[in-house]
Amino acid sequence: MNLEKAVEIFVAVNLFVIGASHLFQPQVWIDFFKKLRGYGKAGAYANGFLSLSFGSIIVSFHWVWEGTIPTLVTLLGLAQLLKSFVAFVLPSLSLRSMSAPMAEKPIGYQLGGALFLILAVLLFVRLLG
Repeated sequence: MNLEKAVEIFVAVNLFVIGASHLFQPQVWIDFFKKLRGYGKAGAYANGFLSLSFGSIIVSFHWVWEGTIPTLVTLLGLAQLLKSFVAFVLPSLSLRSMSAPMAEKPIGYQLGGALFLILAVLLFVRLLG
């Protein structure tokens, strides 16, 4: 198995689990981000570490710009790195984002979860096909 395929499996598994969690447990995510906001800038850092770990693995081992799904995986990694950069360099901006009115509504998490699940399924189909 090549490294790019291994990263796609990693991404598919993560998106499936996090997507299902967002879809079926949105209130827990709301509570989680409320708790992180309560820690102030340290909470922004905690959130940044999650994004940095996920994004840096993708960008380090999956720099692919051919094909729709592989390109989406690379873009997801870059987006996670950007999110972590904001959390670490501009934590006040990260906190403001975590405090947006939509952060208190379950539908936002559910829609995000559905998108994560769709991408996970597309990745699994691609990997198995």
